[in-house]
Amino acid sequence: MAAVAPESPSSPRFARALRTGPVWLVGILATLAAAVVTEAFTLVARAAGVPMDAAGVWEDHAQHIPVGYIARSVVLWSIGGIVLAAALDRWAKRPVRTFVVATVAFTVLSLAAPALARDTAVSTQIVLAAAHVLAGTVVITVLAKRLAGR
Repeated sequence: MAAVAPESPSSPRFARALRTGPVWLVGILATLAAAVVTEAFTLVARAAGVPMDAAGVWEDHAQHIPVGYIARSVVLWSIGGIVLAAALDRWAKRPVRTFVVATVAFTVLSLAAPALARDTAVSTQIVLAAAHVLAGTVVITVLAKRLAGR
């Protein structure tokens, strides 16, 4: 009996599954990938000396951003994108266009949070803004390809 090797993320079968699988499952996989990539990005920034202390938009004093918080935020905010993608896949005439326009707009709006954060180093604001764009790029790209494959 031959052993079966796990599928590589670069295999044609895996790519087909991402284009044709259930939207919720593809969304979860995209979210997990985005969370890992974004958290790794911020870990590199921490190692490079970027202070990961930020204040919320309406807060006056920065607080430390713990390791894992960025990944958790990616997961929480991506849930809305997954729900939107699933709804558009079911009811929209042009789900890809609608999804991309809406989610890119939400990603651009999300950049206001790091930009308006008081008591936060500019380097931290740049890293956080880049993390928003990075997470959005991963999730939006994968879900848009899935919606195009319906």
